[in-house]
Amino acid sequence: MDARLNFFANPATAKTLKHFMAAGKAIRDSTLPTATQELVALRVSQINGCAVCIDMHTKDATAAGESAVRLHLVAAWREATVFTEAERAALELAEQGTRVADGAGGVSDEVWARAAEHYDEEQLTNLVFLVSFMNTANRLNVITQQPAGHYEPGQFH
Repeated sequence: MDARLNFFANPATAKTLKHFMAAGKAIRDSTLPTATQELVALRVSQINGCAVCIDMHTKDATAAGESAVRLHLVAAWREATVFTEAERAALELAEQGTRVADGAGGVSDEVWARAAEHYDEEQLTNLVFLVSFMNTANRLNVITQQPAGHYEPGQFH
């Protein structure tokens, strides 16, 4: 499968992508725990069917020491016992933030309150930015049919 667009071939597109990826770096460098970032990025990408992001975040999480069991269970995190309460709160916020059209109400007050029990304001801000960033990245990749499977850990860091 060939991508519809090569984001790196066109200088104007590459410039925009460079700025977009700088936002991703700011989130990555934040105080939001790395494990939480990778689990949330993976779950948002699963919901959106973004194979290239699933490939990327599975490999980056593995390289960062994440266990295969936890990565395999992200899609069914509600029934899994391997996630902390903080991670569960982040995954729930990520799902509601991703499924805004499905939920017709966005993130509920209850879900927000659970996340706020575990993350300070800076971390919550970065969690919201991460969910938004991943939804944008997923859409860019899905629309342009970016192929998955060839990502190397840290390739875009």
